[in-house]
Amino acid sequence: MSDLLERLRDRGWRLTAQRRVVAEVLDGDHVHYTADEVHARAAVRLPEIARATVYNTLSELVSIGEVIEVSTDGRAKRYDPNARHSHQHLVCSKCGTIRDVHPSGDPLAGLPETERYGFTISDATITYRGTCPQCAAG
Repeated sequence: MSDLLERLRDRGWRLTAQRRVVAEVLDGDHVHYTADEVHARAAVRLPEIARATVYNTLSELVSIGEVIEVSTDGRAKRYDPNARHSHQHLVCSKCGTIRDVHPSGDPLAGLPETERYGFTISDATITYRGTCPQCAAG
């Protein structure tokens, strides 16, 4: 059973066949699919699954904190099931490939007190950009 499925079961989330297949599609490392990619992969396993069901399921998974919605450079939103582990993202500026990265240290340490404008900061999201090996080679 996938980590996401296990977390959903633990919280008592009703796992219909449609919800289960969406969670199964999202299983794995470095998963950052668009809603359409989730739908295409889910339809292979469950041909009758509706696009609206996939969108609604993704929205609900985001709202309950089990999936992170990732937006980069105006591209389609992507869905990251790695919601339980603190991480940042590395994004290819050419093809849009996204990888989870785990930099060491406190990301807030790079923001001087004078730049915080009195905010009490609870979280920081950093996106590293570059070119992936496939785009660099081609």
